[in-house]
Amino acid sequence: MAVQQSVGPDPYFPANGDSRYRVHRYEVAVDYRPGPNRLSGTARLNAIAGRAALSEFQLNLADFKIGRVRVDGRAPHYTHRGGRLRVRPAKPIRAGAAFTVEVHWSGNPKPVNSPWGGLGWEELTDGALVASQPIGAPSWYPCNDRPADKASYQISITTPSAYQVVAGGRLLTRTAKASTTTWVYEQSAPTSSYLVGLSIGKYQTVLLGDPGPGGVPQHGHIPAHLLTEFSRDFARQPAMMELFEELFGPYPFGEYAVVVTEEELDVPVEAQGLSLFGANHVDGARGSERLVAHELAHQWFGNSVSIADWRHIWLNEGFAKYAEWLWSERSGGRSAQQLAAAAHQKLSALPQDLRLADPGRKLMFDDRLYERGGLTVHAVRCVLGDDAFFRMLRGWANVHRGGAVTTAAFTAHAARYADGSLDDLFRAWLHDTALPPLPSLPSPPVSKRAAVPARPSYPPTNAGSA
Repeated sequence: MAVQQSVGPDPYFPANGDSRYRVHRYEVAVDYRPGPNRLSGTARLNAIAGRAALSEFQLNLADFKIGRVRVDGRAPHYTHRGGRLRVRPAKPIRAGAAFTVEVHWSGNPKPVNSPWGGLGWEELTDGALVASQPIGAPSWYPCNDRPADKASYQISITTPSAYQVVAGGRLLTRTAKASTTTWVYEQSAPTSSYLVGLSIGKYQTVLLGDPGPGGVPQHGHIPAHLLTEFSRDFARQPAMMELFEELFGPYPFGEYAVVVTEEELDVPVEAQGLSLFGANHVDGARGSERLVAHELAHQWFGNSVSIADWRHIWLNEGFAKYAEWLWSERSGGRSAQQLAAAAHQKLSALPQDLRLADPGRKLMFDDRLYERGGLTVHAVRCVLGDDAFFRMLRGWANVHRGGAVTTAAFTAHAARYADGSLDDLFRAWLHDTALPPLPSLPSPPVSKRAAVPARPSYPPTNAGSA
């Protein structure tokens, strides 16, 4: 598995990230007080220089007060302006050498400004939430903020004991001292900086289904008054997990959690091993079930298999959209062909100015990218046929597990499963702006051959509260 990193700055966010080095581990410890919205933190980054010596490098960190910076234990020269922490070590770092960076910072965290509004750390009425896609991670910790620079994380959060802390990964310890509690999470899988999710709130915790031996533990963290609605809305998530493991291969992480906040969110947001939903996504009628499937699918497509830079975002969103259609097809809803036809009809009435393989920053979260991405995946399925298509999907998720990819890597991968050339298909769907004709499956949909896995226990079992 090779990480396919871009050379030089990300074309959509040139101020974010530094391709001259990579981080392989973050150890982040923060103390957060919700009342005054006050955060102080320390971070230790274990990194490796690239092919050239490093006389300087940069981290991304929002407008905090810097208390101390150390490189290999020595004080460097540094400047901190415009969200960039520029560091000049006392001695240049040799090409290929390992080095450590320590940063101490404090202040009042707030979202990072972006064309889509504030991103990252958001102070809630009673708690906080971190949803960073694509450039919000520096709102609360110093990082090399580029999606291909994936690292393991240990996150330690100290906050008043009335609050629960939920982060992606395995909870190592929870230690109470006087009026505060420290929560320590470990995410050993390679993780992009924007996928470090976090929620601080007052939640009821439930276990979704019974994972059994070797199964994936799935927990929900929700406000107590939403438990009844949540129990119905997320009851089929364990069945989704079982289906997606069948179709995409083993779940790539150790556990999966969902958080429902007290407040409304425009859309749910994926993080590594964690998805964040708003109270508006819980109605007791499974009204947002397609989004439950979408966020779970991102654990394979977007989180485990990440993108080398933001030009390739359709690889995240197109596959997650198609997973919605596969879930519908396999659980007794509309088939993928029917949903593709509806998406195609919708897109045909909209402007034809989106280039899927490189949409530009302005259109990278356009609804058309999601729908056309799903249609592109469907077109590949139509050409390959179900047997080759699902082998291709499992191969893609397996070969690139923990890595970062490009559109060219996917087209080359898919071509290995085809009897003929896919060049015309990919040119039309990925590189041309005009909407190609609706593709059709040559055989009955997969729903005719296999049903959804057995339903989970209902309702979820209570696993304690915080």
